[in-house]
Amino acid sequence: MSASDIAGLIRNRAGTEPVDTGLILGSGLSSFADGFEGVSIDYSDLDGFPHAGVSGHNPTLFIGQIGAKRVAIFGGRSHYYEHGKADIMRLPLEVLAELGASEMIATNAAGSLHPHTPPGDLMLIRDHINFSGLNPLIGEPTDRRFVNLVDAYDPGIRRKLADCAADEGIAIKSGVYAWYSGPSFETPAEILAIQTLGADAVGMSTVPEVILARFLGMKAAAISVITNMAAGMSDESISHEHTKAMAPIGAQKLSRVLKRYLAGGFVLD
Repeated sequence: MSASDIAGLIRNRAGTEPVDTGLILGSGLSSFADGFEGVSIDYSDLDGFPHAGVSGHNPTLFIGQIGAKRVAIFGGRSHYYEHGKADIMRLPLEVLAELGASEMIATNAAGSLHPHTPPGDLMLIRDHINFSGLNPLIGEPTDRRFVNLVDAYDPGIRRKLADCAADEGIAIKSGVYAWYSGPSFETPAEILAIQTLGADAVGMSTVPEVILARFLGMKAAAISVITNMAAGMSDESISHEHTKAMAPIGAQKLSRVLKRYLAGGFVLD
């Protein structure tokens, strides 16, 4: 099915009112939509949607009203390392655009490269380093593939999210996120390399989604929940189980920030 066909199916089940904001939830935030009124649709009911196969993700699309905004929430994402496709989230984001969304906010679990940003902290991404060298627009035949990524992480959305964090009394850092393909964690030498290049956190998602959102004409922003210190930065043992155990700590803070942002109904320039 095309993105237009899937969007039509979603409208039949969730109503025709346009969506304002799309959220892509990372580890620890899969229950964010619980308690809100809306419609949940399993990815398996949306032909062509990739299954979110990583434990800690919920392959469900929620459409509903949160505060002042009508929101589409992706309870999980598919990663490059699951399929070897950098554009694995293209169809879901095309559907989001078809539903009328003007902005996309991604969240993720990430490793910190700085002692002053320990596990449990939040980092508002201001820019990224695509260290993987992969790109979701490889193979796109039109000249639209040459996407301008200056201010890819929209300054207006970042400012509002930072204000919401301050209103909640939550400290939030700002930094550069480096994308590695995964699924293996990075080596200490790789961490030293990207630290030298200016990265503040490292992870295995988000960058392709931001590139695709900008390609599709949506504003983008992203927040990392710091779940561990990157390889070589501490004596802790890095594992996916550790990530899942630590994610809820920062996710509780992030949930408050996102709810306040959505409740505000901000109109961005």
